[in-house]
Amino acid sequence: MIKLVAITALLLLASISNAASVDVYFGTGGKATKGIYHAKFDTESGKLSQAELAAGIGGPGFLAFSPDKTRLYAVCQKNKAPSVAAYSVHSDGSLELLNTTPIGDGGGAHISVHPSNKFLMTAQYGGGSAAVYPIEKDGRVGKRAQLIEHEGGSGVVGKRQNKPHPHWTGYSPDGKFAFVPDLGLDQVVIYRINAHKPSLSPHGVAQSIPGGGPRHMKFSIDGKFIYLLNELELSVTTFKYNAAKGTTKQLTTTRALSPETKAKERFNSSSEIIVHPNGRFVYSANRGNDSVTVYNANPKTGKLVVKEVQAIRGAWPRNINMDANGRWLLAAGADSNTISVFEIDQENGELTFQTKSIINVPGSICIVFKE
Repeated sequence: MIKLVAITALLLLASISNAASVDVYFGTGGKATKGIYHAKFDTESGKLSQAELAAGIGGPGFLAFSPDKTRLYAVCQKNKAPSVAAYSVHSDGSLELLNTTPIGDGGGAHISVHPSNKFLMTAQYGGGSAAVYPIEKDGRVGKRAQLIEHEGGSGVVGKRQNKPHPHWTGYSPDGKFAFVPDLGLDQVVIYRINAHKPSLSPHGVAQSIPGGGPRHMKFSIDGKFIYLLNELELSVTTFKYNAAKGTTKQLTTTRALSPETKAKERFNSSSEIIVHPNGRFVYSANRGNDSVTVYNANPKTGKLVVKEVQAIRGAWPRNINMDANGRWLLAAGADSNTISVFEIDQENGELTFQTKSIINVPGSICIVFKE
């Protein structure tokens, strides 16, 4: 009986230990990087294990999981050609390459998998396009099914906006519409999704502020609002979203940094935006200032108010992300080759730096959790 109790206790402890540990993958870019890196994250202590190379491939800048987290997809370079790579994710965290397929345009800046798991999308910043690829039943990514080239340019900010620069792809909560923020157009281009065949058709646009330079966006937890990150203006524009019609109405814009703070650095630009699972906090990353801005979000109006600006203890935060429970925020310092960890105050959203949790990841520019 004593032995049985002891064994049960050990199994329980092992279960708790495994439940507290999640896999984290890092997309990278730059000459010193070798591919996709992997680490274990302890969601109880907030500590990361040392990162190890999980897949050798060129420039896997952005990563995206399949809905069931059994596949990982990356925009990358294969034999110096812009491509999409598909990996099988094993239980021990290792990755097995399934296949790669060429993009056939400029390098991919972002990648996302549709909730149906039937297709994925990429955005080509340099090529000025968005692309659609079918996903096969075995997880392999098929040949490009559609390439949509954006046209025009707002011209407000010189060379940055004299032509299209799609920067992100994503979907409405119901999966009926696709969204592509375009830095060069000062617009989010909205597409209707053909559910029977992986293809998109033009539907409309969400007009951002002049010279804002839309980069990434996220929906509010209830799907009523869109928070659009403006890279050039370092601000977030809130839109009211009509799910039935797939249309938007611009509401308010909130600066991530004060004009005085923004002016202190020669180069300042926003990089990523995320929404806390409780819906009350929003976070955006500021390159140059090397910080994360914490916003309080009004659930009724969508309006954001800056709560604090927290230094990342690294350089050039290309990406931020948080665990599924919203207890921890990780920041990728691309120029400092670091991943820093912050604990999130569940009452006010503020961040506390975890001094003993920082690790090295060369050229880190994307963070995804397997949860």
